[in-house]
Amino acid sequence: MTSSAPQHATITFRPSKAEWVLIFITILWGGTFLLVHKVMTVSGPMFFVGLRFAAAALFVAMVSARSLSGLTATELKAGFLIGVSIMLGYGLQTVGLQTISSSQSAFITALYVPFVPLLQWVILGRRPGLMPSIGISLAFIGLMLLAGPNGRSLQFSPGEIATVVSAVAIAAEIILISRFAGKVDVRRVTVVQLATASALSFLMIVPTQEALPDFSWLLVLSAVGLGAMSAAIQVAMNWAQKSVSPTRATLIYAGEPVWGGVFGRLAGERLPGAALVGALLIVIAVVVSELKIKRREESPAQEEAPEQEREPG
Repeated sequence: MTSSAPQHATITFRPSKAEWVLIFITILWGGTFLLVHKVMTVSGPMFFVGLRFAAAALFVAMVSARSLSGLTATELKAGFLIGVSIMLGYGLQTVGLQTISSSQSAFITALYVPFVPLLQWVILGRRPGLMPSIGISLAFIGLMLLAGPNGRSLQFSPGEIATVVSAVAIAAEIILISRFAGKVDVRRVTVVQLATASALSFLMIVPTQEALPDFSWLLVLSAVGLGAMSAAIQVAMNWAQKSVSPTRATLIYAGEPVWGGVFGRLAGERLPGAALVGALLIVIAVVVSELKIKRREESPAQEEAPEQEREPG
């Protein structure tokens, strides 16, 4: 490029391979709400979550057996902390699905979108950039419209409260994964976090006085299937978030309630106009967060800086 070339800003929208992986994960997540809602007719929430993550831990351990002997103290700590957040996030979300619809659960769960940058600021001291901040604002407005699937404001039932708290735990999980991702072996940490989530979920059956379910093929097949999917997702998240910032990852995940609404509609659920507007705002928020403004006068070193080295936006 010659020095006489005009200098102007260009806007690009080019998701990386890691970001495409997170987008695919979001689609899978959107489809799980309806399935778990149906499983709650044959099982208690903590038993199902424990069984689901026991299967997931087994799957990962089977394919990672050779690397497990090198487990370090840092990896054990990371796996335990992430496992606690997984148990709280999925456990409370499943508790909520006993009494609220799958679409409503998807919408409320997505409140972790504004929770992540707030927790990230408090815990890691990192402010989100301009474009993610705009995206977060749009996502928050959209989620408020989506929060009441009948177009009304939230009326906090026990199931809704449990789901809101689960959103905070999910936000913490995303931050913890990003904080440890570059310092640990993905496979070893994934086994520890899944095993921790399973063990703690089974332990919670005692204080919650949850009755053990009768045998059900729906329960077994769902737990094994979601366990395999959870194993793949946890490995993929740990890998992808080495190069995707917590804020950007969160805004990609913001598409989850939209996909949840799509699957819910296929199952017979219908969204009111306000909810559809909210879904559109979330999609716009994801796109806005991915826009990168680059100036041609930037040096090659600046343009080629690795994603994890740059501030969001």
